[in-house]
Amino acid sequence: MKPDTTNYTPIDYAKEACDNIIRRFTPNELPPAERFHYHQGVSLAGMQKTWKLTGEQKYFDYIKAWVDKHIDEDGIVHNSNTYELDDIQPGILLFDLYEKTRDLRYKVALNDLIARLKKMPRTPEGGFEHKPAPGNQLWLDSLYMGGPILATYGKVFNDPLCFEIVAFNAILMEARTRDPKTGLLYHAYDVLRERPWADPVTGCSPEFWCRAIGWVPVAIYEDLDYMPELFFGVDEMKRIASDLLHALVPFQDEKTGLWYEVVNRGDDPANWLETSCTCLYAAAIAKGIVRGWLDPALRPVAEKAYEGVISRLQWDENGIVVNGVCIGTGVGDYQWYIDRPTTQNDLHGMGAFLHMCVAMEELRKM
Repeated sequence: MKPDTTNYTPIDYAKEACDNIIRRFTPNELPPAERFHYHQGVSLAGMQKTWKLTGEQKYFDYIKAWVDKHIDEDGIVHNSNTYELDDIQPGILLFDLYEKTRDLRYKVALNDLIARLKKMPRTPEGGFEHKPAPGNQLWLDSLYMGGPILATYGKVFNDPLCFEIVAFNAILMEARTRDPKTGLLYHAYDVLRERPWADPVTGCSPEFWCRAIGWVPVAIYEDLDYMPELFFGVDEMKRIASDLLHALVPFQDEKTGLWYEVVNRGDDPANWLETSCTCLYAAAIAKGIVRGWLDPALRPVAEKAYEGVISRLQWDENGIVVNGVCIGTGVGDYQWYIDRPTTQNDLHGMGAFLHMCVAMEELRKM
């Protein structure tokens, strides 16, 4: 049953989303249940942000219970593929657990995950390969999967090499995927131009997939929370995020405030408005403004996106329903993206929604 949301603030919606996750899944059941994976990590990172703003212990306890399922008494991370970025991202949850409990298992696990990242397969130019097989590819998503954990580790454990890796990958990613005409970033880049989707000249995939683009400014702004202000590459990272967010503005749907599955093809009736990317763009804009890294003139863009997402929420017996979310996807052509199924309360979508609500709450209090 829908509660009276008349006076709801963004953090109220964040709490509803966290409570929905807790009602639907025990920590051991959070899908995919037998994997230490970004699918859970994205949503739990949003829950972690909600815990920090609200102080509600149940959110911390839920996160800890999930992590403890996958990390044994010696600090070994189980159910995690050694050299897949997707299985590194949940490590972002360990910093707060270690800080609050001082349980050395979490530090040992972090040391292991960062050691893996430093040995992660690279493209010939030195960028992280999104997946080791078939290799030689950059995907936008990688900046979120590997960047924030590296940047946080760099500050917490005084390891400046982490900052160098983060800055290098962000700058390389933009250089290889940016479209000079629109300022948008293509979903992926194939160094060898061998994949079926790769342009034979540029190596880029053919389309601007909405959620992949969203991870870029979200990741960069999380990185910047931990990187020294005068560190090499920081100013360039600020420019990359700002340029990308400004490039997205002309493609926001005027009526709903949302963005399309394929960002620049809103004139095609077959294309459709996607929720999770809209949440990520709003989150990045709000955070960039709060931190002083982004032009405050973009505030109405974030507010319109937030209101658009809130207006399409539904409710069921478990509470809030975040719908219109594209399922996880690989790289493909235009038809591939617009044919992707949508789902509701998918953990990608819940995570993006939580990122947005927390950022908008901070913007509201600014």
